Amino acid sequence: MSAEAKFTPKMIGIICNWCCYGGADLCGVSRFQYPPYIRLIRVMCSARVDMKHIFRAFLNGADAMFVGGCHLDDCHYITHGNYEAISMVQLCRKLLEHIGINPKRLRIEWVSAGEGIRFANIMNEFGAEIEKMGPLGKAEGISEAELKSGLEEVTRLIPYIKLAKRDKLALHIRDNHEAYNDLYTSDEIDELLREVPSYYIDPEKCQACMTCARRCPVEAIISAKGQVHVIEQEKCVKCGTCFEACPPRFSAIRKIVGEPVPPPLPEGERTVVRKSKEKEVG
Repeated sequence: MSAEAKFTPKMIGIICNWCCYGGADLCGVSRFQYPPYIRLIRVMCSARVDMKHIFRAFLNGADAMFVGGCHLDDCHYITHGNYEAISMVQLCRKLLEHIGINPKRLRIEWVSAGEGIRFANIMNEFGAEIEKMGPLGKAEGISEAELKSGLEEVTRLIPYIKLAKRDKLALHIRDNHEAYNDLYTSDEIDELLREVPSYYIDPEKCQACMTCARRCPVEAIISAKGQVHVIEQEKCVKCGTCFEACPPRFSAIRKIVGEPVPPPLPEGERTVVRKSKEKEVG
């Protein structure tokens, strides 16, 4: 037997408590068989599945991901979160494709609590497809280092991506479910990731008010009383919170697209020189 024939994929399914998990439970009670290597995680709604869950799973060695929820328009919550789940999954598929990963490794399906046989059929079909496809990265011809780098970069940019695509992520297209297949284009994703902004604190304007540092969600701003603040570019998630938070009277934070970020001010030169009241009046 060849090594390829022995490939056993690592697959994770995140499924909704009310319908898909019920279908999986019925599948087990009815003794319908599906691959034992598919590990299931139960959440209250498919909308609870976040982009980070998906990309972290792939980073941690998963060969495929499955998201399962209630049938569209049958969500148990008034928010109809499964519409947001399908939009999120379609975006993730395009992002995977952008970094060279086969988007078929991520799948979303709707299963009701009474569809045990349907759940088994989906799992068997998906498992067979991934077995045939092969290990993540190797099957796509991507080196381990390239794969990790691409996944880490997208994972780091998820807050920025979610903000940039928040309108589409919140769409509920009830009259044409097929529209979700074309909700995002490859060109759109290429442009999105090509125009990722960076943020830089102008040392000539920073007055060390610490507003931006307090608001930063990932503590990417080095700050101290009386010292010019500095953004750690490796920690920054490009969310723009600091840009919005900086008081207009200072306007110390610059948004930079398509050009390198200036080097940070050396630590020994970060003391803020306060403007005199005369200069502020003038």
